Amino acid sequence: MGESFYEQLRKDSRFLKTDRRLDTELLDKLILQLNRIYPQILTDKEATRFRDLDVPTCVRVEELLSHLQEKGEEACREFYCALHLHVEDVYFSLPTRLRLRESGDRAGPILKTRDRYVLNDRSPVFFISCFSAAVGAALLYYYGESKEVSGSSSALGLAALGLSRKVRDVLIWYTDDGK
Repeated sequence: MGESFYEQLRKDSRFLKTDRRLDTELLDKLILQLNRIYPQILTDKEATRFRDLDVPTCVRVEELLSHLQEKGEEACREFYCALHLHVEDVYFSLPTRLRLRESGDRAGPILKTRDRYVLNDRSPVFFISCFSAAVGAALLYYYGESKEVSGSSSALGLAALGLSRKVRDVLIWYTDDGK
């Protein structure tokens, strides 16, 4: 950051005065933040003056910005912190922030979007089929230990769970017939 916050605020003032996203409610939040956290920057009397609803918002923004520039570098820095905290979309669309972001992109290495870490190149259907086979084998093993039901008929009964109605009826008929 080569520029001081004072210079940045001087350059961003025109944008802040004309931006409609900085409405009355957000301006009040900024004023209260500066007043409560840094009363040396914005006293109670000054905060009351800047929060006067009889004065149009654009005029109040203009007066606040000129007041902060008179207070110096620390006041400008705290204004940017409050702006970043309360009105992030306005903060990132400031001309100085856009310029910093653009110069940072040119100066630094070009970062690609994160590459997706691929464990395998197969589709989710492959995973589901493998999982189903493992569950089927576990169920066969579990029900295969039963003494009253034979292994083949229980396997056919379990296989019928995921099939169409006609096939299911045939497999269930076969398993019932085997007893």
